[in-house]
Amino acid sequence: MNSQSKGREVLVLSTAMLTFISFWRAAAVVLCDMGSSAYYAGSIAMNAFGPAAPWYVLAVMVFGGLMLAVYVESCAMFVRGGVYKVVKEALGHSMAKLSVSALIFDYMITGPISSISAGLYVSGLLTNLLPLAHINWHVPPRVFAVVFAVLVTGYFWKENIKGVEESTDKNFKIMGFVTVVGALLFAWSLVTVGLRGFTLPPFELKFTDEALGWMKHFPAWRTIGLLGIVMAFGHSILAMSGLETLAQVYREIEDPKIKNLKRAALAVFLFSFVFTGGLTFLSSLIIPGDLIAGKYADNLLSGLALELSGPYWARLVLQSLVVVSGSLMLVGALNTSLVGANGVLNRVAEDGILHDWFRQLHKKYGTTYRMINVIALAQIGVIILSRGDIYLIGEAYAFGVLWSLVFITLSLIILRFKDHMPREWMFPLNFRLGRAYAPAGMALVFAVLLAASLANLLTKRVATIAGLISTAALYAVFQVSENLTRKKPQFYAQAQDSDEKMNLRRESDVSALLPELVKPGRILVPVRNPNNLAHLARVLETVDDSTTEIIVLSAKIARGLQSAGDAAAITEEDRELFTPIILLAEKYGKTIKPLMVISNDPFHSIVHTAQAIGATEIVMGVSGSTGAEVQLERLAMTWGLLRGATSTPITAKVIWAGRELTYKLT
Repeated sequence: MNSQSKGREVLVLSTAMLTFISFWRAAAVVLCDMGSSAYYAGSIAMNAFGPAAPWYVLAVMVFGGLMLAVYVESCAMFVRGGVYKVVKEALGHSMAKLSVSALIFDYMITGPISSISAGLYVSGLLTNLLPLAHINWHVPPRVFAVVFAVLVTGYFWKENIKGVEESTDKNFKIMGFVTVVGALLFAWSLVTVGLRGFTLPPFELKFTDEALGWMKHFPAWRTIGLLGIVMAFGHSILAMSGLETLAQVYREIEDPKIKNLKRAALAVFLFSFVFTGGLTFLSSLIIPGDLIAGKYADNLLSGLALELSGPYWARLVLQSLVVVSGSLMLVGALNTSLVGANGVLNRVAEDGILHDWFRQLHKKYGTTYRMINVIALAQIGVIILSRGDIYLIGEAYAFGVLWSLVFITLSLIILRFKDHMPREWMFPLNFRLGRAYAPAGMALVFAVLLAASLANLLTKRVATIAGLISTAALYAVFQVSENLTRKKPQFYAQAQDSDEKMNLRRESDVSALLPELVKPGRILVPVRNPNNLAHLARVLETVDDSTTEIIVLSAKIARGLQSAGDAAAITEEDRELFTPIILLAEKYGKTIKPLMVISNDPFHSIVHTAQAIGATEIVMGVSGSTGAEVQLERLAMTWGLLRGATSTPITAKVIWAGRELTYKLT
């Protein structure tokens, strides 16, 4: 390689060019999952234990706020957290596999309940609209819902195979539309209540035989008032779905991360309380009980729109808006379930729990298509077996929701005593016990979760049987896969470690990146050692991300006669360097642009890159072999050799162990 080629070849790790989102967009992603329960949770609860259901849905939404706070603490501990990570740290490998089995069951039900509910809403709308066009519509709603759900699942199955990820912009627009329609529905409902008057729902519980499950064989137990309350709470808990999405989206939240995470959690809570709890409550005040149990059992909010005061055509328009907005949110929840399940399975696969066969990459799209296939086929199987019975599938859904929450809450309680690391935020109501903070508040939340979970085991026969069998089957798959993985080499390791995973992009010169650098300030941060990133952490901690580009540079040394083309490949050593860099950027919620240049002189690469991108500052970590002063001397000498007439002065810094050495390159 001649001297003129030094620093010219550049590899851009575009996958690592993280784009962080505002708390509003993060809340929109969570609400596209959690908010979707508004369309079915209320009617399922009402059909389980009668007119008292709205009180319990409201109580669940308040409790959902507490669970959001639990997740905030878990996210404050682990940037890439969630049930699997937290349970593994607290309870160990085996319990982590069990918890993720329950979580995968949750995802297996999320897609079907969302897509079937969307199909039932669309069917109800067509029943009202098509006769106006003189079209006879005689398709049974549940048959239509099953066909609709299978087709929608098939569509998102195909999209996820292609690797089309969720768009926060799309979620934000959907939630904006849903918010407008929900506000209109809420306001119109209040006007209707004002015109007609109202009677508050009773507190008396009237469980159906199906809702009692095995409890109907123990009449003496049902005389205990608190037990009935816990049972009713358990039947309403599915209104609190989608919390795991908060942990998955946390890594993408912009700086300041914890503050924006708390804002997102508050926004999710307020919206869910008003939208899910409020509209369910208003539905009970406006819709006659016999219609809730009959005509509108599967599309409660459509029924609310049709039972309002006003001309029929206006109510029909409102129903259409409700169905369109609800369908967008519900099919979005379906896609989230596929993305989420694939993400969780990939997470456990990284720990060697899943056999290599599951982790095989698609030859064209580079996605873990076999995992997606398994989840999508399982969801289609659930859709067909349920035959469109939203009550049945909703009861099963609560199993996965509750037990995944039980596991993560218990784990966080244990971590208070096991891990004494400082926390940026803790769930309220704590008492100091030695080095630990005893989580009294979280213990109360856990007690409620455990009581509701045990009550559900006794009252939901189908859900209990299906949930236990599915969880046990998934656990067995994990166990067998892990044993096989330990015994056999990874037959596709080369494919898994291919350049595709980091989405490598080659450019002939660093100047080709200039159109991507739109912020006025530019800082170049050279890196070489994954264990020496204190200088990058300082930059991420102090720099204003909105006004400054952070370009992270690794100079890959081409030895001897090795050509740039031969060196331009991601190796395991490169991955070990860039992985902690990406994790640091996620921790601070700031965007970085990682580059790798091919050169036989790292200082030449640093100076050339800094001049090409118009950097105003170079921040280096100290070299253990030469020391900070020698580093700055070599950098200054190279600067003098390459400085052109148009070169602008640059500040060079070496940062280490609380110290800093600065030099002005002119």
